[in-house]
Amino acid sequence: MSTDKTPSAPFTELVNLASRLLGAGIVGTNEDTFADAENLLVAKPAEFRPHTFGHKGQIMDGWESRRRRGVSADQPHPTDDDHDWVLVRLGAAGVIRGVVVDTAHFTGNYPESAAVQGASIPGHPSPAEVAAADWTDLVPRTALKGDTAHAFPVTDGTRFTHVRLAIWPDGGVARLRVHGEVLPDPRELDGLTFDLAAQEFGGVAEAASDRYFSSPHNLNAPGRATVMGEGWETRRRRDKANDWVQIALAGGGEVLAAEVDTSHFVANAPGWADLVGYDASAGGDPAADAEGWFDLLPRTRLQPDTRHRFRLDAGRPVTHVRINVYPDGGLARLRLTGRLTEAGRAALALRWFDALPAAQAAAALAEAGLTAAEATALTAARPLADAAATTAAVAALQPTDGPDGEHASRRRSAVWRLLGV
Repeated sequence: MSTDKTPSAPFTELVNLASRLLGAGIVGTNEDTFADAENLLVAKPAEFRPHTFGHKGQIMDGWESRRRRGVSADQPHPTDDDHDWVLVRLGAAGVIRGVVVDTAHFTGNYPESAAVQGASIPGHPSPAEVAAADWTDLVPRTALKGDTAHAFPVTDGTRFTHVRLAIWPDGGVARLRVHGEVLPDPRELDGLTFDLAAQEFGGVAEAASDRYFSSPHNLNAPGRATVMGEGWETRRRRDKANDWVQIALAGGGEVLAAEVDTSHFVANAPGWADLVGYDASAGGDPAADAEGWFDLLPRTRLQPDTRHRFRLDAGRPVTHVRINVYPDGGLARLRLTGRLTEAGRAALALRWFDALPAAQAAAALAEAGLTAAEATALTAARPLADAAATTAAVAALQPTDGPDGEHASRRRSAVWRLLGV
């Protein structure tokens, strides 16, 4: 028996940063005798088959620890001997907007309470380095119910790479979802062409005309769809309109090529599709400005169960792309290969820099060429909302030695290398 009890909190429309498809994984756990902690990240809803026993008892589709004895239940924060825990590496670093702790099918063996913490750890840390990181409370210790998907909004705007789920005193959790906004390191994208629509780089399917059979978020998910249900499919239209999905790109850029994939859609692929773009970098609203959209790919015939590839004319930058399908049907994936514009890269870099922990932000500036004192001062001036604010913050830095002009030039060069402004 499988039951999807995912709550309808607004943040659940954002990308699941703890998705295995994105590369999330279990770094470590102190205890999973009854059921493997890896089950927490399984994409599909938890299942339960009554009277299905293994060598350790009823087989549960989730993470379940053994029963503790002699445990205090009134500790406000995690300690080493009163709770169980799991460390999770997020598949994509980003700003966490909400967490779902789902105790589906755990009724007499769910934890009394749980908490979630986040950490930002650069590079590729070992399990020991993850365990020893500085952790920030995202969800305070909160009472849980059995067989319930608990939705917890998160307000911390820091860019996190890992989360820690703690449960008191013991028990089982079926699934963990960590929803948020992917925020890639812009230095890793410099000079590259990549899929501007991809979830792993920050693309989001933010609106759709129809999601009756499956989610538009499948369109820009990692990897290829293996079955029809892993794509986006609409109901059958009985009018003269058409269906569409609008995607906010990872950053402002030029789209050079598109792949419209109807794989597995044999009798229900759209007959035609087109692509239109919108540039919101000047502050426009793509949802309200119907006249601001422009053609990227004219209406083109599609074939069922086919990966269609199209070269596009490079030119006008876009921040959003909408695919229109005629009249209805399903698509497996949409890929939009392109490159960031200078303005798009700078906007992404500022969002990334503002969300970094202070120590990491200062280290990035020092690596780019600022002195430690200058890096600390500029980090303290955050948030740097735009290029003008960044320029003013750089100009306010005081020289430590030598002619002011030389230091001003060096500071500008260092900030340009990192932030593009």
